[in-house]
Amino acid sequence: MFHAPDPGRMRLRSALRAVLGIGLAVTLSGLVGHSLVAAITAGLAALLALFTVGDPTVRRQAVTTALLPVVGFPVLALATALHGHALLRDAAFLAVVGVGVYARRWGPRGHALGIFAFMAFFMTQFLHAVPAQLPELYTAVALALTASSAVRFGFWCYERRVPPPVLPVPVPGRRLSRVTTRQAIQATVASAFALGVGQLLSEERWYWAVGTVWWIFVNTTSRGETLVRGFRRVAGTLTGIVIGLVVAVELDGAPVPTAVLVALCVFGIFYTAAVSYTWMMLAVTVMAGLLYGLLGVLDHDLLVLRLAETGAGAAGVALAVLLVLPVTTHATTHAWIHRAVQCVHTCTEDAAARLAGKPDADPAPGVAELELLLGRVRLSLAPLVHPLSPLRGRKARARQVLALLDDCAREIRALAGIAADAEASHDARLTAACYRVERAVEALTSPDTTHPETESVLGQENAADVAALLHLHAIERALAQLAAPLAARPASR
Repeated sequence: MFHAPDPGRMRLRSALRAVLGIGLAVTLSGLVGHSLVAAITAGLAALLALFTVGDPTVRRQAVTTALLPVVGFPVLALATALHGHALLRDAAFLAVVGVGVYARRWGPRGHALGIFAFMAFFMTQFLHAVPAQLPELYTAVALALTASSAVRFGFWCYERRVPPPVLPVPVPGRRLSRVTTRQAIQATVASAFALGVGQLLSEERWYWAVGTVWWIFVNTTSRGETLVRGFRRVAGTLTGIVIGLVVAVELDGAPVPTAVLVALCVFGIFYTAAVSYTWMMLAVTVMAGLLYGLLGVLDHDLLVLRLAETGAGAAGVALAVLLVLPVTTHATTHAWIHRAVQCVHTCTEDAAARLAGKPDADPAPGVAELELLLGRVRLSLAPLVHPLSPLRGRKARARQVLALLDDCAREIRALAGIAADAEASHDARLTAACYRVERAVEALTSPDTTHPETESVLGQENAADVAALLHLHAIERALAQLAAPLAARPASR
């Protein structure tokens, strides 16, 4: 986790900015005299705004952030109004789950608004909010979004210097073939199962099972991804509970050390989210225990119940993705790989153009997007490379694909570093090398194109003294070697 690539220190910046933004939101909430429930609501609202809003431009991020209360406030009102009506509350919660997942078809904005709507309902269950508290909760959310936006778009808007990468979208389709439609149905069914089992376990804390279902489905597109994510959630929750027994229970809600540890958990959530779901869930679980300590209800039995509810949610997810409109791993995996390969080509073109003297050409955004796409590829291939996977042939091919894509990313980063050197000069041979990279990409992404022979990748140039050409040759070689594992028949994968 700590050795994972962090181009431009984006993960570190995001984590530090989150601590600052959330800390400011909670501090302002306390200064205006809000209750503990409202202060926690402010902190969670700021966390969600900073964590979920991922539009490709700063302006669109600001618009999405401004729209969060539009979906959040009505859901808060609905959830508090149904506080004492169990059947209606449960039906409304399932409806919010289904609509929230389906909203992902509209890209990053729909994704963020769906999460915020779900969490608005979840927060009212977590905090046992009632209608009389609505005005204070509304004020807390508005204050939190204002404070976090001031940090994100004003004080620390690093996206203005390094444009954020475009978030990938699931494989498109129509009606029930659309991934978001299938996942909306799966998530609703899984949530219904989790809700029922969760209420058998506890009539007060059942919502953790539904929350488990929701967050397992976030950022997954296939059956295999979802199952692996469920396993990692349980593992992270179990580890977090062990730490909670040692730390959170002993603190017993002491304000100052609890606040410090919550800040560390926030940092961990943002810093690890992109590279390790298990570590992120560990941080989330410890933070939840600390918040329960502040509310004065934390004990050993509650943490054990938290694990049981997580298991119920994970079981519901497993049943839903296996039995209800399953989405196979093959199509989504190849879609992410092809997008990553296309991004490699874009990065090489931008780097070559920069070396040719075009000041507007900048490979840095493409490098950041490539890292994000590789994260999606790793997530999609995780079921195949998992130690418990019995499919040895597919596991070997998946590992080969990951290794070759990592090689491409490493060479791309080095090439971008050379292109950023103001003294780097253009070599005419770069054009020929970039053209061969383009041919290699076409061979991988177009079934009617002949794959280039590996022996031809070195070319006739004397590239020993040209670092940029060496990196381009390495990229071309890796792309050519990708042809074999990607050409395997789907049935054998």
